[in-house]
Amino acid sequence: MKRENAILTYTNTLFFPLSPREDEVKIEDIAHALSQMCRANGHFKTFYSVAQHSINCANEAKTRGLSNRLQLACLLHDASEAYISDVTRPVKCYLEEYRKIEHKLQQVIFSRFGIGDLTHEEISIVDEIDNVLLYFEFEHLHHQGIHENPPRIYSEPYIYEENMVSVEQKFIEISKCLINSLDT
Repeated sequence: MKRENAILTYTNTLFFPLSPREDEVKIEDIAHALSQMCRANGHFKTFYSVAQHSINCANEAKTRGLSNRLQLACLLHDASEAYISDVTRPVKCYLEEYRKIEHKLQQVIFSRFGIGDLTHEEISIVDEIDNVLLYFEFEHLHHQGIHENPPRIYSEPYIYEENMVSVEQKFIEISKCLINSLDT
């Protein structure tokens, strides 16, 4: 593969986003990149990272009493963004090829961390939690609801601006605990 088809990650890994390999996926790269990416395409009033959102999703799953497997899926549900960034929802729905690339990459990431066999039901739960947090974030960071009927949230998400290094470390700690719990 040609080097120009790769990105150089935080851990100095040559990563090919269109031909991802499990052995090139590193939790440190994911945590670092996501802690520096702002949710809402940067339009919130304060910096609130994708990593913070992901941690809050995992905490929501935990508060609901869901399995460590689902908590990890919630934590990693946006991990592909660490390698290919993101596109806002209103635009992404028109980009079929991007969605295919994102899906393939996300599957490789899930497989790398032992949850590549998520069922449709489990994926639906992750999507639902993602949407609940999206609503909460817009309500509290933009002071604007995005649904007529607010969804129920069970946890108390931390949505305040937080140091990127702190978020990165927290993401790594949570992921390692959850990954280790799957091995036992």
